Amino acid sequence: MNKSKIVTIVTAVLGLVGVFFLVRIIMAGDDAIETDAALQGNIVDPLIGFATYLLIATAILAIGFSIWNMLRHPESLKKTLITFGIFIGLFLIAYFTASDELATDAQGNAIVIKDMSDKILTGDAAHALTKKVTGLINFTGILGLIGLITIAWGFVKSLGK
Repeated sequence: MNKSKIVTIVTAVLGLVGVFFLVRIIMAGDDAIETDAALQGNIVDPLIGFATYLLIATAILAIGFSIWNMLRHPESLKKTLITFGIFIGLFLIAYFTASDELATDAQGNAIVIKDMSDKILTGDAAHALTKKVTGLINFTGILGLIGLITIAWGFVKSLGK
C-alpha cells in the first residue's frame, strides 16, 4: 500500500468521524442542545475535543514537515532564517517606537485597562500592556503596508509586460 492510499484512508476515517458528530447534533436538534447542559456535554464536547486534537495534530505535522524540508534543503533554511530575522527586526522596530501612553476617551479620561481575569491594571502594568498592544497594532500596520506595496509593485510590473 502506497502513501497516497494511506492518506486517503485516514482522511476518509476522519471525515466519517466528523459526519458521525454532525448526525448526532442534527438528531438532537438545536433547541435541545441550547437548553440542556447534559446534552451539550454528551454531544458538543466530544466534537470540540475531536476538532481540537485534529487541529493540534495538523499543526504539529505542518510544522514538522516544514522543518524537515528546511533541514533537507539548506538554501531554503538560509532564506527562511533571513526572512525570520527581518520579521523579528520589523517587530522590534514596531515595539520600540510604540507609545506607552494610556488611551483616553472623548473627555480625555484614561480608559480602564483590565487583564484577562478582569483585574484593573494601574501604573506600570497598564503602561506595559498599552505598549505591547500598540506595538502589535503598529506591527500589523507595517506588515499591511508591506503587503500593499508588494501588490502595487506586482501590478506595476504586470503593466510593463
